[in-house]
Amino acid sequence: MLVFFQQVLNALQLGSVYALIALGYTMVYGILTLINFAHGDIFMVSTYIAFFVGSYLLMMRTIPVVASFLLTMFFSMIATAILAVIIERVAYRPLRQAPRVSAVITALGVGLFLENFTLGIMGAEPRKMPMFLSVINLPVGGVTMTNVQLIIIGVALLLMFVLDTLVMKTMTGMAMRAISFDKTIAPLMGVPVNRIISYTFAIGSAVAAAGGMLYGMAYPVIDPYMGIRIGWWAFIAAVVGGIGDIRGAMIGGFILGFIEIFTPVILPSSTYRDFVAFTVLLLFLVFRPTGILGKPMIQKV
Repeated sequence: MLVFFQQVLNALQLGSVYALIALGYTMVYGILTLINFAHGDIFMVSTYIAFFVGSYLLMMRTIPVVASFLLTMFFSMIATAILAVIIERVAYRPLRQAPRVSAVITALGVGLFLENFTLGIMGAEPRKMPMFLSVINLPVGGVTMTNVQLIIIGVALLLMFVLDTLVMKTMTGMAMRAISFDKTIAPLMGVPVNRIISYTFAIGSAVAAAGGMLYGMAYPVIDPYMGIRIGWWAFIAAVVGGIGDIRGAMIGGFILGFIEIFTPVILPSSTYRDFVAFTVLLLFLVFRPTGILGKPMIQKV
């Protein structure tokens, strides 16, 4: 049982990161019905931004470590949000009225561009994220948790709560839901569609950047191709939870975290992780294609 509870804690840590990244997928899809396949690579870029900003702040030695952590997360979220807005303006907005496959191909192309641009600038050698906090073990009833795990889970839950409140209880969130409900009528009701869509890309990518910062704290090795697998797992989390639903993305993220952690415990090898994850995705697509909290779209003709 101690091993079980230890693995549960590890799954909550990893699931928190997947949930934050999945939120970006589900927000963009909820408004544009576009699967932003470049989102995983935007997450990757955010980890490099955090790497450089964090390294610089820690090198100065005049700023407290906790302040360096908070400033690094803030600058990483802002810079990633700006990058996402530029990508939306340059790559996606001109194709808004084009066939959907054009936007999907463009998203794949943007992801490849970000990967290879980062590879060309940074090189293929993995880099180690700077350690902002010393790891402190906190034994609780035979289960060992660390201060880093508690910070990751706590910050992730806080950001999820803030985002859910933003979408459900603010005017900007109401505008997002209006565009998601009917893109044709929303502009006639005074909703600034282009601005709200830019906000959506910025917020979703900023949350993913926070996930990148937290991921770098837990698994401090980053490389230009790290966004591929993590992006796919976060996409699966969004689909399983109900793509287009904020709370569904959170649930899906934790489910995928449990799958990744517990697969090697139950099955003989960790190489079965991807097999189990995509099997779960296939089962949901067959038996419940809308996901756990997703609702089928009914269109009158």
